[in-house]
Amino acid sequence: MSRITLPRLSVAVAAAATAVLLTAFPAAAHTEVEADKAQALAENVTVSFHAEAESDTSGTKEVRVVLPEGIAPADVTYGKGPEGWKFAATDDGYTVKGAELKTGTNVEYSVVVRQLPDAEEVAFKTLQTYGDGHVDRWIELDENGENPAPTLKLKAAAPGAKPISPSPSASPSASASPTPVETTPVASPQAAATEKDDEGGMSAGAWTGIGVGVLVAVSAVVFAVRRRGGTAE
Repeated sequence: MSRITLPRLSVAVAAAATAVLLTAFPAAAHTEVEADKAQALAENVTVSFHAEAESDTSGTKEVRVVLPEGIAPADVTYGKGPEGWKFAATDDGYTVKGAELKTGTNVEYSVVVRQLPDAEEVAFKTLQTYGDGHVDRWIELDENGENPAPTLKLKAAAPGAKPISPSPSASPSASASPTPVETTPVASPQAAATEKDDEGGMSAGAWTGIGVGVLVAVSAVVFAVRRRGGTAE
């Protein structure tokens, strides 16, 4: 009897462990990016962003982006976005912000990039701030990570395409933004990225440790079953 029951038990334990691992990470919203000309060295490219709202209690009031290498803040101008929101350049990117949106409303906005870099892909690290102070940090360069940065994959540059000279640093008044541009002091991305989440949840590393522990326990059960089965023979 034991040779039949214990293997079934081990299978049940393994199934339960798998279920724990699959449900340990809640489904998360993401920020997505697309472009009308997703090609290396393409010029005057409209890059559109879609930031999903994942808070049930507050609306988004600001989106901050750290630009990838090869795109300078002076080479980015505002396209369009939520009504009343303003675009502001920062030392390493830009912010788009305004009155807090209705809870559950996604953020749709676009910018125009003077020229995309000669690269296979570009990642736009994004910090999405809600009215209650909670911040979603889409900053991981691993697309399979828990909080992946919106990444735009680029086609190879067109034959004969060359990098153009960078734009001179422009003052807010010289910006091509259709709405007033304001300069706002912003904390460094490193500091923002290390702040504690308002949700108070465990980090991805902690969840990984839990998953490893469960897998070790399952392996121990399977080993014990096989050993006991061999002894019974």
